[in-house]
Amino acid sequence: MAGDDVHYYEPRNGHGLRHDPFSAIVGPRPIGWISSRSAEGRANLAPYSFFNAFNYRPPIIGFASVGWKDTVANIRDTGEFVWNLATRPMAARMNLTSAAVTQDEFALAGLAQAPARLVGAPRVRASPVNFECRLTQLFPLRDKEGAELESWMILGEVVAVHIDRAMLVNGVYDTARAHPILRAGGLGRYAGITEDAMFDMNRPAGDEDAAAMVRALDAAPDA
Repeated sequence: MAGDDVHYYEPRNGHGLRHDPFSAIVGPRPIGWISSRSAEGRANLAPYSFFNAFNYRPPIIGFASVGWKDTVANIRDTGEFVWNLATRPMAARMNLTSAAVTQDEFALAGLAQAPARLVGAPRVRASPVNFECRLTQLFPLRDKEGAELESWMILGEVVAVHIDRAMLVNGVYDTARAHPILRAGGLGRYAGITEDAMFDMNRPAGDEDAAAMVRALDAAPDA
C-alpha cells in the first residue's frame, strides 16, 4: 500500500466498521439466480451472491447457500437446477425472488417459466441465458478448525445452454449486450456491465511475450 493509513482487522474479532466490507471487496460478483423444483413438483427461484464458474470441460458452476434453503433441499432431492442470467431490466424482479416467502417466487415476481430440455427445473423465460445443470457435489463448508458451517456449496455440471440469439455478434457472445448485473456488497449495492466498462487484455503467450509486456510496463510505470 502507498502509506501506513490502513484499516486492519481480524474477522474473528469483528471488522469495526458500519458494515462488513468482505462482500464489497470481493465484488462485484456474478449472481447465481437459481431455479429448482422440489421432489413434489413445486418450483422455486432465488438469487445467490456467492456464485461463479469453476471449470471449462465439462463446464461446472457453483454457488454457496448461507443456511439450508429450499433451493438446497430441492437440488439435493432432485439432483438438478437451472442458472438464469440476471440483467438490469430484470433487476427489480430478481430482487423480489430474494424474499423469504411461502408463495411461488415466479408468481410473486411476475416471471414466466419456460421448460428445460434435459432437467426438470424450470427456466426463467425472460432471462437471455439459462444453464441447465446436474448436481455434481453438495457439501457443507468448514472453518479452519474443520468444523462444519451452516453454509453449503453446490456444484453442478452444465448439461445444456440456452442463449438468446440477440446476444450473439458474428458468432461471439457479447457480455455487455445483455446488461448483466452483479452483487457489489453493502446493504443493497449492485453493479451493471455496459459496453463502456469493457476492455481487452490478452494474456501473455509465453516467455518472450511476457518479457515484452514487462518492458512496456517498465517504460510506463503508471500503466
